[in-house]
Amino acid sequence: MAFPERRQTKVILALELFVMLVLANGAPVVARKLFGARWSAPVDGGRLWRDGQPLLGRSKTWRGLVSGTLVCGLFALLVGLGFVFGCLFAALGLAGDMLSSFIKRRRGLASSARALGLDQIPEALLPMVLAVFWLPLGVWKALGVVVLFTLSNILLSPLLYRLGIRRQPH
Repeated sequence: MAFPERRQTKVILALELFVMLVLANGAPVVARKLFGARWSAPVDGGRLWRDGQPLLGRSKTWRGLVSGTLVCGLFALLVGLGFVFGCLFAALGLAGDMLSSFIKRRRGLASSARALGLDQIPEALLPMVLAVFWLPLGVWKALGVVVLFTLSNILLSPLLYRLGIRRQPH
């Protein structure tokens, strides 16, 4: 799908996409703080996989999926990328996060366990594939956004933990 010509540069577009990744993945954390246990039903319904481990785990909630999708969609609308694009972008980012959780559970890792790269790359890479096909954004800029998101997540998580925003320091 072609996107109408935008006046902003591709660098600004890349920064907007980075912000969208942060919003899609950060809104669920904020929503948990704001709403507590309300609307915290797990996406996997508490189901177990054939290995006896949770499919995704209790931390992947409908509240998080909805909040991340809506916040990202609204931001995309605000910057001129469109609400639908923003919602699809967020949904793919959150699907990447769920994929990471699924893989971590299969490897026997707890939801709080650190898996460097696996905790960041799928949730950034999947939506950036959409961005490459939807927007006038090259593959290298998209990969740059994935690297920026991955590094900022790794480097800033300890700070967010100390500020009481994250539950784990990674």
